[in-house]
Amino acid sequence: MRLLLAQGRVEIDGERASDVGHIISAFSHVSVDGKISQNRVRRYLMLNKPAGVVSATVDTQHTTVIDLLTEDYRAELHIVGRLDFNSTGLVLLTNDGRWSQSISQPAKKLLKRYRVTVENPLTPEHVSEFQRGMYFAYEGITTLPAQLTILSDYSAEVGLVEGRYHQLKRMFGRFNNKVLSIHRIAVGPLHLDERLLAGQSRELTAAELAVIAS
Repeated sequence: MRLLLAQGRVEIDGERASDVGHIISAFSHVSVDGKISQNRVRRYLMLNKPAGVVSATVDTQHTTVIDLLTEDYRAELHIVGRLDFNSTGLVLLTNDGRWSQSISQPAKKLLKRYRVTVENPLTPEHVSEFQRGMYFAYEGITTLPAQLTILSDYSAEVGLVEGRYHQLKRMFGRFNNKVLSIHRIAVGPLHLDERLLAGQSRELTAAELAVIAS
C-alpha cells in the first residue's frame, strides 16, 4: 500500500492520497488505478412497522423488520430503537453506526412520541403520575417525567425520553389499565410519514436528516 500511495495510484474521496496515515472511514470512496475498491453508501430509512413483526435483524420464528425491506442493501442495516412485537409505527434503520449511537444515547434525551389506546377511561391522575415518574422496583429506578395528553376517554399521546422494558404497559398497569395498542409517531423532530402503509419504508430526506441531527 505504501508503494501505491507513493506512486500516486490511490484516490480517497476524489483526492489523490499519499499519506499512509490518512484515515479511511467505513464510507470513504477509495479507488486504486481508477478501480473502485470501496464505495459504501450511508443509508437511512424510516419504516412503518406493523404488529406481529420483530424488531430484529434475524429471527427464526417471526418476520423481522429487515424481512419487510426490498432494498438490495438491507443486510447492511441495523435498527435504531426497537418496538415491541405488537407495537406499530416509526422504526429507523441505518448502516451508519455513529449516527445510530448519536440518536440512541441516553444523554441526548430524544423525545419519542406514541399514540396509545387503553381498556379503561383515562383520568387526570394518569397525567400527573406520568409527569411525576414511577418507581420500578425490579430495576430499582424511577422513570423520568413523561408527557401524557388525553385525546379521548380511551386514547392518549405519550412522550418518553427513555425506553425501559415494556415501559408504557407497566406505567398504565399501575392503574390496572390494560394497553390495547401502541403506535410510535415520532422520534425527536422526525415524524412518521403517514403515507407509508404498514410494512412500507422509504429513505430519509436530506431535510429529515438535518432536523434529527440538530
